[in-house]
Amino acid sequence: MLQHVKQIKIGRNDPCWCKSGRKYKQCHMAFDEKIERIRQEGHVVPIRKLIKNADQIAAIKESAKINIAVLDYVGEHIQEGVTTGQIDRWVYDLTTKMGGIPAPLNYQGYPKSVCTSVNDQVCHGIPSEDVVLKDGDIVNVDCSTILNGFYSDSSRMFCIGNVSEEKRRLVEVTKECCDKGLEQVKPWGFLGDMGQAVHDHAYANGYSIVREIGGHGVGLDFHEDPWVGYHSKKGTEMLLVPGMIFTIEPMVNMGKEDIFIDEDNGWTAYTEDRKPSAQWEYMVLVTEDGAEKLSW
Repeated sequence: MLQHVKQIKIGRNDPCWCKSGRKYKQCHMAFDEKIERIRQEGHVVPIRKLIKNADQIAAIKESAKINIAVLDYVGEHIQEGVTTGQIDRWVYDLTTKMGGIPAPLNYQGYPKSVCTSVNDQVCHGIPSEDVVLKDGDIVNVDCSTILNGFYSDSSRMFCIGNVSEEKRRLVEVTKECCDKGLEQVKPWGFLGDMGQAVHDHAYANGYSIVREIGGHGVGLDFHEDPWVGYHSKKGTEMLLVPGMIFTIEPMVNMGKEDIFIDEDNGWTAYTEDRKPSAQWEYMVLVTEDGAEKLSW
């Protein structure tokens, strides 16, 4: 468990671990002592490597600028008749033109630069020239960028043409879930505060949320701790402190929460009942007084 990882002891007058150049007693000593008190109360707390310093946050924000720009471009050009393979080329071309690298490309064998999940695909849909977007489809485009070794990650839903009211409502409520979760991201609160807010809004609207796949820490690597779920309770899960960065990305199903993975490609998740699924993804920084949405 993360709360049991022993931290290297730092002297009061030693340089702070955050690399600010200040003495530990003037920088993060009181911060660390507060975290330790909360750990002793039985809570899961973040280890230091999950807490980004000012230089790291600035670099992650630069990566996020590319991620946002790419999703903006997709939003401006996506339409009926476009293939998901074409979306993949847009993402690769624009990301590399801006100096970045698409993080999904060759990640654990993933073959493309982006994930495009249509209708009953929950996540990790693999772009293809054979998948042509049709009137009435809903599609999630999940984009992740590496810039100078720093990672950003977010996704958006797009409605193609004349989408049914039933599907449109699913897309809208899923975004509302992310917004309500973001409102609960506060320093010295808990990850479960966010998780319960997301959960309660989805289920109040008659939907379910996938259990097996969730959000994650991000910034210095593609996937970091903590794992972020949406079946948690307020006051539980990891303590949130300034400098943490993670994603809020519930996968909300119109039907039941059960999913299965495509046996042929080993990546794409589908709803078991083949009803539509929607997902938005925000990359969030915990700040001194709340939260900042870095990529969306």
